[in-house]
Amino acid sequence: MSETSSAPTGRGPKSSAPPEAAAPLTPPSAPSGELPFWKRKSLEEMDRDEWESLCDGCGKCCLHKLQDEDEDGEPGEIHNTNVACRLLDLGSCQCSDYPNRWDFVPDCVQLFPQFIETAVWLPTTCAYRLLHEGKDLAWWHPLVSGSAETIHEAGISVRGRVISERKAGPLDHHIVDWPDL
Repeated sequence: MSETSSAPTGRGPKSSAPPEAAAPLTPPSAPSGELPFWKRKSLEEMDRDEWESLCDGCGKCCLHKLQDEDEDGEPGEIHNTNVACRLLDLGSCQCSDYPNRWDFVPDCVQLFPQFIETAVWLPTTCAYRLLHEGKDLAWWHPLVSGSAETIHEAGISVRGRVISERKAGPLDHHIVDWPDL
């Protein structure tokens, strides 16, 4: 197995404030009676702020993955781990240095609309994946609920389920089979 890159993505700079002190999320608003932007626009039509706001803050894409190779050396099955990128704040599930992440994690993957179709490792709960598949955002998504905490309250985030790569040891000792990955 070889390691595939963890892929921190999502909202812009992360707050260092603990979740309980974080300001309520203010989603980009639509004029009264108009559908929210994610129901009106394709992923390709979204501006940077809209795109970044789609990240629900679950932290799942920031987990290390292992990938098998078949007998011909072609990429095979992807195995998820409970090992988080060293930049993931395990409490808030946000990148601790989002603007400078590539300085520390050169293989951090940046999502863009054309990449979503081939990003088979995106979690089944991921807003980018859901919208690409023609589905809607879940009730716990911060843009729907108005709170960055509902992702954690609903048990969708990795909060309390992961270990930092700094403490993990061999990744193959941390393979998980979570239904929401």
